[in-house]
Order: sequence, then C-alpha cells, then structure tokens
Amino acid sequence: MPFSRTLSVVGCHAEGEVGDVITGGVLDVPGNTMYDKLVYFLNKRDNIRQLLLNEPRGRSSMNTNLILPPCDPRADAGFLIMESEEYAPMSGSNTICTTTVLLETGMIPMKEPITELTLDTAAGLVVVTAKCEAGKCKSVAFDNVPSFVFKLDYKLQVPGIGEVSVDIAWGGMMYVLVDAASVGLKVEAQYSTQLVDLGERIKRAVQSSYTPVHPENPRIKGVSILAFTEPLTIEDGCKVAVNTVVVSPGRFDRSPCGTGTCARMAVLHATGQLKEGEIFKHRSIIGTEFTSHIRGITKVGSYQAVLPTVAGRAWITSFKQIVLDSSDPFPEGFRVGDQWRMVPN
Repeated sequence: MPFSRTLSVVGCHAEGEVGDVITGGVLDVPGNTMYDKLVYFLNKRDNIRQLLLNEPRGRSSMNTNLILPPCDPRADAGFLIMESEEYAPMSGSNTICTTTVLLETGMIPMKEPITELTLDTAAGLVVVTAKCEAGKCKSVAFDNVPSFVFKLDYKLQVPGIGEVSVDIAWGGMMYVLVDAASVGLKVEAQYSTQLVDLGERIKRAVQSSYTPVHPENPRIKGVSILAFTEPLTIEDGCKVAVNTVVVSPGRFDRSPCGTGTCARMAVLHATGQLKEGEIFKHRSIIGTEFTSHIRGITKVGSYQAVLPTVAGRAWITSFKQIVLDSSDPFPEGFRVGDQWRMVPN
C-alpha cells in the first residue's frame, strides 16, 4: 500500500470540545519528563500534529491527544495535548477525553463504580477519578495542578479598543481573563465575531506587555489563551458562571474549558468570591457544564495557589485509521483563511 504513515485514532469529545486520542502508530520519544517530550515533539516531530489538526484531516475546532508511557513511575499513563497553535501543558477537556478512551477501550482496566488513575502531563501529575457503569465512563473528575494568579486588574492599552483591565492566571495554561461586559459584550453566540476579534487583540496586547513565567518550570511562560467571563450567579445554592475561551487562531473552546475553569477559580478565590469547598458550575457558550471546587490551598513559589478539581463528561464518536498517501501533496495539511482566522491588528 502506498501509505507513508498510518495512525490509529479514537474520536472523542468532552462537553462539545473535540479531543481525539491517538492510540497507535507513534513511538515514544526521549525525555526525562513529559514536558521534555512535549519539547521533542514540538521541535522534531511536529509533522504529526500538523497532519492531524490541519485540513483536510482536521479542522480549527479540535484537539488531538497522544498517549505515551509515563515518565513518573506513579502514573498509569502519560499524554501530550496537541492544539492548533501549540502543545498545551495541560487541558481539562482533553484529560476527560483521554481518560474516557483509556477506560472504554480497555487500555487501562475499568473498575466499577469508581476507577482511579494518575496521568503524567507536561504540567505535572493529574489524579483522575472516573465514575463507571456498565462499561461506560459516565463522568471524569480530575485533580488539577495548583492554579494561581499572576496579576489582578492588570491594565493595558489595546489597539482599536483602548484601556482594558484583565486578570492573568495559571490553570495548567497561561490565561488572560476578561470581563465580557467591560468591553461591551456578552458571552452569547450573537457576539461570536466580536468576541473572537477582541479576544485575539487583547491577548496579543498582553503578550507584548507582560510575560508570566511559571516559578517551577521557567520554560512555561507567556499567555497563549484568553477567557471572556460573565459574573457569578446563584442557582440551587451553587455558584454558576458562563464563560467562553478564545483559542488561537481564533475560535471558541466548545466546552466550559477545564484549565480555564481552574484559572477562573484561582481568580475568584483571590478576590474573595469563591471559598474552599464551594461548588462552582462553569458553563460554555453552547450551554455545557463542568462542575468544580477548590479542594485545598497551597503555594507555588511565592504565589498563593488553589488546588482545583473539575468534573465533566466525554463520549467516543469514532474509531479511525488516519493515513498519509505517499503521493499526497499536503503531507502536513493546509489552512485556508475562511476557517483558520487571522485576526487583524
């Protein structure tokens, strides 16, 4: 057969966000940590991410996860998260997808009613608790890495907008958080174009003026993702909020966003709006929901940090063999501006 590459992939989504999982066709790479392996793929094997996420095999609104042997002996499996513009150190929706695929395909034995496992990520170890019934992974809760705030009410000038106030926090990725009302918008589908345009502008303005550096891994630095937030409300005694996360090159996370939820909880705790143990339900622009809480308090370097737990659901959608014909003129795919938006400065 004239194929230069064959990959086995399980299609999956978590609360609407696609997080496919590579289960075969990629060998392990050198690295003492999962972050080392992330850097290896970025620098030497990025053709795999390009092949799967670019057209014609991929699209802008999807992610792909790669299961690898863990570096930390305490972990059951390791995985890397491939997004359109980067390898994310950590992602909640992708953790939920990867766990669901590991359990429902039998790569890790499922135990009912609860399966506990530990995943090795580029951001650190993540402990996962899955509720299982009749061979189905009904929901996945993950204890994320400590999350903390770099800046509250950080003011900056954004070309075409003026002064904007943002919060900057780590939740497994470096986030800019913006109150949607502060720029005259709401987290609603009718404002999608404006939210994406402004989100990319604000993110680039932050990138030009401030570079957060993770105190425990200085190779993780700089914001790469932005969340528009709505104020907290109370429903049935629980704190609830809507948000949408703008992912480069200009699209929404379809889920409520797990690392974004953790960054949001760090900000809410720092501003006295969310206490340890309180339930926080975070909703996406399509109405899906993650349920979360702060399970404890710690410090990361000099930063006060929260220990966040987030729960959501995922569903397997397909079993695929992805191939690259040796004569295909697009071995790393392509992008076209009608779908892969390039927001003007």
